[in-house]
Amino acid sequence: MRGNTLKREVHKQPHADIIKEICEKIKRDEILDAKNILKNKWEHKKLKNNGRQYTVNQKTQIFWRDGFIDRYSGEKLVYPPVLKILSMKMEKEFPYHKHWKMADTHIAWWELIPTIDHIEPIARGGLDNEENWVCTSQLRNSAKSNWTLEELGWKKYNKGDPKKWDGLIGWFMEYMENAHKEIKDDPYIKKWYKAAIKLEKYSSHNCYSK
Repeated sequence: MRGNTLKREVHKQPHADIIKEICEKIKRDEILDAKNILKNKWEHKKLKNNGRQYTVNQKTQIFWRDGFIDRYSGEKLVYPPVLKILSMKMEKEFPYHKHWKMADTHIAWWELIPTIDHIEPIARGGLDNEENWVCTSQLRNSAKSNWTLEELGWKKYNKGDPKKWDGLIGWFMEYMENAHKEIKDDPYIKKWYKAAIKLEKYSSHNCYSK
């Protein structure tokens, strides 16, 4: 019982205090002791990077699965080609830069475009599969980087209901029916349009809310 109690106490020891303890050993040139403290209390574990593999079709399916909700904030997100249409129709007022240069891109692109993030970062050993994928904005994806939710003090929000908020994918599909050629031929819009068609094709019901 005592051994288990000590183990729990060590686990709860603040990381800064572990470093402080190590520094005291270093100060006395007790390098071996310092190494042992690090090994026993905060050992570095080299993890395998499992890579990133998902298609536009998979992205669309995950966005729909999560109800176009940012799972790290609970806020609504918008299907990517909708924003591209706005940038094409209002180039000066709603600018977009293909390399995401912030000075030349409307902040809405960062706040509203959905992306896929790995809840457990793959750089920290997380797997690249649907169970570890979550819908979030480009802004929060960039901010989260390779940190865990616990390290950032974030939480995971519940999935949304696409029947209540569909990320304007319904608007997009309706708009594309009579869109001008420049819109239909845009490579970025075209790939997302095909993904939306496939999403509807394999859905058990008409998935787009009006």
